[in-house]
Formats: sequence, C-alpha cells, structure tokens
Amino acid sequence: MDRIRLVGGNPLNGDIVISGAKNAALPLMIASLLTDEPLVLTNVPRLADVKQLERILENHGVDIAVHGRRRGESDGVGQRMTFHAADIVDTTAPYDLVSKMRASFWVIGPLLARCHEARVSLPGGCAIGTRPVDLFLFGLKELGAEIDIDEGYVVARAPKGGLIGSRIVFPKVSVGATHTLLMAATLAKGTTVIENAAQEPEITNVAECLVAMGAKISGIGTRTLTIEGVEKLHGASVEVIPDRIETGTFAMAAAMTGGDVLLRGARAEHLQSALDILARTGVDLTTEADGIRVKRNGNGIQPVDIETHPFPGFPTDLQAQFMALMTMSQGTSHVRETIFENRYMHVAELARFGADIAVDGQVATIQGKSQLKGAQVMATDLRASVSLVIAGLAAKGETIVNRIYHLDRGFERLEDKLSRCGAEIERLAG
Repeated sequence: MDRIRLVGGNPLNGDIVISGAKNAALPLMIASLLTDEPLVLTNVPRLADVKQLERILENHGVDIAVHGRRRGESDGVGQRMTFHAADIVDTTAPYDLVSKMRASFWVIGPLLARCHEARVSLPGGCAIGTRPVDLFLFGLKELGAEIDIDEGYVVARAPKGGLIGSRIVFPKVSVGATHTLLMAATLAKGTTVIENAAQEPEITNVAECLVAMGAKISGIGTRTLTIEGVEKLHGASVEVIPDRIETGTFAMAAAMTGGDVLLRGARAEHLQSALDILARTGVDLTTEADGIRVKRNGNGIQPVDIETHPFPGFPTDLQAQFMALMTMSQGTSHVRETIFENRYMHVAELARFGADIAVDGQVATIQGKSQLKGAQVMATDLRASVSLVIAGLAAKGETIVNRIYHLDRGFERLEDKLSRCGAEIERLAG
C-alpha cells in the first residue's frame, strides 16, 4: 500500500483551493436515479469514493460521462460530470459493491421511489462504529414500503402505485436517513413531512438540486422538511458545494504549523462553529471575498474544550483533526465525542508522536506539549488518517503514515495542496 512521508517543522504559506464536498457529491450522484433525464454535476471531487459510487450507479444502468476542462479553468476546479439514468436495468445493489462504501446504501430511496422495488445489501459495520440503518428502514416503512431482510439484503417494495406521503419523525438526527427519505419522498403520492431532519449544508445542496429537478420542497435548511410529491423529475445542472471538512482540516493544519494560508472557495457559514472554536485557540481567521484566511498569532495554541454535535454544532468529522491540534496546546483540553461510539482509534497513533491523551468513555483529555516527534503511524479511518498528517506536519523529524488508502477516499490531491504551501510531504508507492 502507498504511504505518505513527511518532515515536519515548515509553516504553511500560500493558497489552497477547497475541493467539492464528498458528502454532497455522493448523494447528488445518487439523485440521478430519480429521473430519466441527464443530471449534470460540476465541482465533483476526484476521490476513490466517487469512483466506487460510479461503479455502483453503472451497475443500475446509469450512463456516466466525465467532461474535459473548459477554457480558463484552473487545475483546482472539480470535475464536470453527467449522470443519465434513462433506464434502470437492475434494482439490486450487490454486497461486493455496497460493502466498500456505506453511502451506497442510500440508493434504496431513489430505486424504491422510481421503480417501486429495491434489493440493497446491508452495509455492515465500519471502523468508527456500527452506524445502523434502522432509521432508513423506519422512514421507508412510514412511506408505505414493505421491508424484508433476506440473506444480508434489504428487500423493499412500494405499495401498488408507489410510495405514499407521510409524517416521519426521526428519534435522532441522521444525515444518511434524511438524504434517503428526502429523495424517496419527491416521487411519493401526497405530502411528506420529515421532522428532526439533519440540517447539514450537504442536505441543503441535495434539496436544492431536487428542487432544480422539479421537486417541491419547503423548509430547506431547517429541522422540518415538507415535500409535495410529483409524478416525475427532470434533468438539471447543479454545483457541488465546497468541502467544509477539508476547509476545517487545512485550517487546523495552518493553526498547528503556523503560517498564513488562504482557503480559496471556503464558505465560513458552513462550519462557523468550528471556526469559532479555532479562533479561541489563538488563530486569526478572516473571511475574504474568495475564501477564508488562516493565520496563527504569536501567543501559541490555547487549550479549548469541545463536544461534537450535528450541524450547526462542531462536526464529528473534524474531531480527530482538532485533537491533533490540541496535542500542542499550552494546557489541558477535553474532547467529548457524542456522535459515534468508537471514534478514538487515532488516539493510540497520536501517542506515537509523544502526545499525552487519556480516554475515559467518550471523553478524551489532552495534555498539550510544546513539541511532537515524528513517528511511524497507521491510518485507521478517513478522518483519523488526516489527523496523523497534521501531526506529522508539526512534529520534529520524519513521519511515515501507512495505509493511506483511507485518505484517497475523502481528500483530493492532499500532498500536492500541502507541498505548494511549503510542506515537505511526498507519497511513497507501495
């Protein structure tokens, strides 16, 4: 497997173009299953997860085209792609495809809405917890679907004539279930109300895409979504929003190493909670016309306590990166993880740098140190992987990050973006 080699100690200076959001691109791609007309997506990131979802959609009969760059576009611009599901030839999403990426389970909503049937493999557990699909199935049943589990597959059938609008009250917030039920409800008969819906910017991106395709949705960006079902959706052209997790990741890298970085294309309103926390650590943040500028002041990194929460709270997907930052703070900080039950696997790897972290249940206590030392470390999941890169950028000496295929799932051209800002970083072929 490929590895990443870093030599720490260089401050980051320059511009980093923020890529399109993985967590928006994937459900937007899945939304193409709802119409027999082309859906054009721009600013699609070049990621392993995007390629994997392409294979899944092609298995259902979706024709996918990747278009070349237009005149004047910089090399930081994402892909322009067309997804055309003129005829869905297979409503089964097999285990060998779904098992590699949890978000692929979301195809069950559009397939059931448009074809009135779906057979989708259960995605199973993952490195950061069980992440069950019970809320997905609860919501689909509320829309009238019959659900059976057969040899590891969810077999779903809509009533005769299709899904029926209903009031769905989620007992807890779920981004995946909100995406899935939102898409399914667009073609249901009657009105669907989703209460306690996720409010993440990626949900808004998908909802606005569905509206552009002819869906009738109100309450976008709130906890209550109201969808009036329509008979048919049409094609549209939609831009993938910039990746707020990538934005926060590079902001924390700049905070940890020092320097002056412009995160080009970043939108502050998509991660204001994280930016507010970062400012309390002693980082100067300035919103500019073309992005967010991050500079660390000369007073060192101040310790700050955080809890992860659904949007608009502090994102769980930035928890590992923030913990890496706190390992070099001037004091004691605490991190409470409230979303996933097993998202501290990076703690043991950060300890290899010399970090002092103690975990008690869902709370991690970090005693800051003035200097980390480079080490051999191993990535355990996507967000943990990049926390090790951040630590390596600030650590003294050489760091090798092993098993970096996780990084390729969610960060586009990571080494290139960092090296352009002065980091000594390279990929070593496996």
